[in-house]
This record gives sequence, structure tokens and C-alpha cells, in this order.
Amino acid sequence: MTPSFESFILPYLLCLKDGKEHTMSELTQFCANFLNLSDADREERTKNGSSTKLYDRTQWSGTYLRKALLVESPERGIYKITQRGLSLLETNPTVINKKILSQYPEFLEFTATKPITQKPCLTKEIRNNTVAVLSTNKTPNEIMDDAYNEISESLIDDLLNAIKKQTPQFFERLVIKLLVAMGYGGSFKDAARVTQYSHDEGIDGIIKEDKLGLDSVYIQAKRYDNGTIGRKEIQSFVGALSGKGATKGIFLTTSAYTKEAIEYTPAPNIKIILIDGKQLCKYMIEYNIGVSTRQVYEIKRIDSDFFEEE
Repeated sequence: MTPSFESFILPYLLCLKDGKEHTMSELTQFCANFLNLSDADREERTKNGSSTKLYDRTQWSGTYLRKALLVESPERGIYKITQRGLSLLETNPTVINKKILSQYPEFLEFTATKPITQKPCLTKEIRNNTVAVLSTNKTPNEIMDDAYNEISESLIDDLLNAIKKQTPQFFERLVIKLLVAMGYGGSFKDAARVTQYSHDEGIDGIIKEDKLGLDSVYIQAKRYDNGTIGRKEIQSFVGALSGKGATKGIFLTTSAYTKEAIEYTPAPNIKIILIDGKQLCKYMIEYNIGVSTRQVYEIKRIDSDFFEEE
């Protein structure tokens, strides 16, 4: 497992101790070797998959060191230690973290949520604004990822509770809307017309696998307030598929599946997809069913090509 990003700050500065200019690649390699990262650690991705944790944490370590004026960048992609940075290393620190960096006014100004108008004195209000940033060992990207995941989990719970308050008929219509949004069944009108006549023998709906209708997918949708779906219900659904000569089915529920239901394996020619309440809500969020966008944050980075000499 890749260490927290604060673990990268000391080796980052040590790499620059020779006073020479170094590239990001050299810094990343030095940090990886200093921390004895395995090959798997070096390839571990961030939550959003945009980069490796090794690169992301090395990069943010450099950002924090530059904001504290311990490191400078004389030109794009090149980094060098400052006299302040050398002075810090002369104290032989065993670790450099945000608490240590907070001794520098420039770093506190960077972490504050409000601009500092009085220098060098930092007001109590500004210091308090830095507490949240200084009390975590995660990068800003990781903090935002965690916040996004927390908001998403809360939304999933809210969606699930809202669905459970609706009628079974509403739930079936919701399922059809979702599957159509995912690319099944052509239009909602076509899909809804088909399902009106399919409530028999354990089948709640039939939808075209694609817009051309080359194959059909059979659906069972169960809105449960409590309890779980067991193997018996899945076997019954498989039996209904066999009776129709069908080979593909989707079982959706607002509850969860037992271990036996998940591990149940139907005949080789029958493919069943199980979607529980949480996964259902994740799909709803992904395909904008029953939700709306409240706020959008764009995280931008410098466009290096823009600054290239022509």
C-alpha cells in the first residue's frame, strides 16, 4: 500500500539536497526508492484512476514545499531547493509534515480559506481556517474524492428510501426508465408497452437488448422494504426464463441478495444479472434517473502546450 502523501515530503526535499536541479521523474523515482515501494505500490492508482498514487503524492509534496518556499521551480518541470529548504534539512528532521510546514507564514496563507491581509501576524480566524487542511495526511485530490464518495453514499441512501416509499408499479416503471437510459429497449414508450403484458410466470417485464431488438432480456423487479432475496427466488426466475425459452435476465431489487443467491449458478446457456438496491441507485446516479445536478466543480491544471515556444 502506498504511504500517505506526507511520507513523500521529506524524501522529496532530500532528493534536492545536493543543490542541483531535478526533474519530476527524478523526484518520483527517488521518493519511490526512499520509501521502498514495491512494483505494485508504484502502479497503484488514485481513486479516480487519473494517475498513480506515487506520482500524485510526489507532485503534491512538491506543491506544499514550494508554497512554504522550501523549493523553487526555476523553469517548467525543474525543481531546486532554496536556502530555507537547506536550513530545514540542517535540523536533521525525521519527518516533514504539514504541521512542520505551518511554521512558515507563506504556507499558512496557502492553506487558509481566506486571504491573509495582515502580515506577518496571522489572525486567529485565519489559523482556524487551516485546521481542516493541516489535520489530514491526504492530498487535496484525495480529500475531494473522499468528500465526493461521502456525498454519493448519502445520496444512495436517500434514493433507496424514496424508492421504498413508492408503489411496486412505480418501481417497475423506474427500472424500465433506467434500462432504456442504459441503452436497452429503444424508447421508453416501446419498452413500457411490452411490459404491460408480461406479468406472468415470474416475469415482470421484457425489454429489447438493443434498439434493433435482436434479442430480449427478461426482467424481475422486487421492491422490498426489508428482507433479502434468497436462492429460491433466483431459481424461480431462472425457471421462468427456461419456460419462455429465454437465456438472459436481470433481477433487480431494492434490498440485497443472500450469499446463496449470489453464488447460485444457473444452466450454462442462461445469463442472470443481479442488481441490489445500492447498485441500482449507483446506476440511477450515473444515468441521471431521479436525480439532478446541484453543483459542478471543475478541477483544472496548467496547459503545458500553451506555454511552449512556437
